[in-house]
Amino acid sequence: MAPRPEPMGASEAIDPDYLRQRLLDMLAIPSPTGFTNELSRYVCRELAALGVDYQLTRRGTIIAHIPGEDRAVTRAAVNHIDTIGAVVSELKPNGRLGLMPVGTWSSRFAEGGRVSVFARNRVYRGQVLPLLASGHAFNERIDTLPVAWNQIEVRLNEPCRTKADLVDLGLRSGDFVAFDADPEISDSGYISSRHLDNKAGASALLAALKAIGESGRRPAIDFQAIFTITEEVGTGAGSSLSSEVVEFVGIDIGPVAPGQNARETGVTLCAQDTSGPFDYHMLRKLRRLCREHDIAHQIDVFRYYYSDANSAVKAGHDVRDALITFGTDATHGYERTHLSSLSSIAELLFVYAFSQPIGLPRPYSAAPVPVVS
Repeated sequence: MAPRPEPMGASEAIDPDYLRQRLLDMLAIPSPTGFTNELSRYVCRELAALGVDYQLTRRGTIIAHIPGEDRAVTRAAVNHIDTIGAVVSELKPNGRLGLMPVGTWSSRFAEGGRVSVFARNRVYRGQVLPLLASGHAFNERIDTLPVAWNQIEVRLNEPCRTKADLVDLGLRSGDFVAFDADPEISDSGYISSRHLDNKAGASALLAALKAIGESGRRPAIDFQAIFTITEEVGTGAGSSLSSEVVEFVGIDIGPVAPGQNARETGVTLCAQDTSGPFDYHMLRKLRRLCREHDIAHQIDVFRYYYSDANSAVKAGHDVRDALITFGTDATHGYERTHLSSLSSIAELLFVYAFSQPIGLPRPYSAAPVPVVS
């Protein structure tokens, strides 16, 4: 019998260059909810290159699968690849486009954005501007505009002065509008960009899958990596889990702001979000794994937040759920995190894959509960 490979340390297992390049590749691919086909194809190609089997659901969720030592049960690491964006809501008489958001985000962060508008036969480029955009024409009136989606419009880089001009270009209501990510990575390791939510998480998950494959070991139980495509509109993983899945770890963005404990470095474990607390035993286990493997971490509670984990539980799946996040400043705006946080996410997923599952709850005992005075 061949000797079992020596376990590799979490930090040594993760390839940071691979993670970084996957992130930049995905940030260059537009993927607002409902328009994720190209990014899905990219992820599928990458899984194939890693030698990881996968399947596509009818709606397009990707379910990758690595067989474990124990085939009876499965754990899932779940990450969404759809992003916020917009659709054309109106062809305006002035030759510009009205917008309706895809996902929940403020028009404040849309102003000034460079965009691609996906018409029937071609892609048009443009910018998002307030209705009153020229200080030389409107002076202080510019500062009186409220923050609202009906106060902004898209100016195309085309000769459009009327609604008829837009129609002639093949534009129509419902066309998808994707905002440029415009990523920038500093020498100090910070990355600022739109759409880190949740392409950053996807890059960490792919890096973890690469490390698992290169380790020469099988996960403790069957391991699924699920890439969902509708998290930003609230559905996400609701229909993607099989009955064999007993543990669910969501991967997503963690808000860094006053009153929050999330950080742009390390893993931020979420104890509770708007839907309520996550599984107590899963939180303890993930925290223990972080301590045992020297993975920087902190715990936080998110006040205005939902994720794929919520959609799975709401859909009726009987799973122990957890949420691990990369702390990010200015979520759903020009977001910023640190590459070390993404490596920490990948490290935790790597060691988690080889850990034993949490057992079933103990049977009820009629023994009296001690009273603490």
